[in-house]
Amino acid sequence: MSDIEKLTQKVIKFRDQRNWKQFNNPKDIAISLVLESSEVLEHFQWKNTEEIETYIKKNKNEISKELADVLYWVLLMSHDLNVDIQKTFLQKLKENAKKYP
Repeated sequence: MSDIEKLTQKVIKFRDQRNWKQFNNPKDIAISLVLESSEVLEHFQWKNTEEIETYIKKNKNEISKELADVLYWVLLMSHDLNVDIQKTFLQKLKENAKKYP
């Protein structure tokens, strides 16, 4: 079992223990994914390159947690849509390598 599969199982277990599946449809999961992505972006808003470097050093833990939230929704959505995200990710990297040699 891959690390991605293990993480996905943990996400599903977490969701199911709280009976949240009833609230998880593709539209609402996609909205949550975008909202969490926006929270990552918020860390860098209005900062120049120098300010960003300093900010990252001081706030890496908070940024990491936001990235983890994004991953949660990616894993949940890929599970619910029956997408093999690891396989798809690797295929997309190959496509990008051809597109951007």
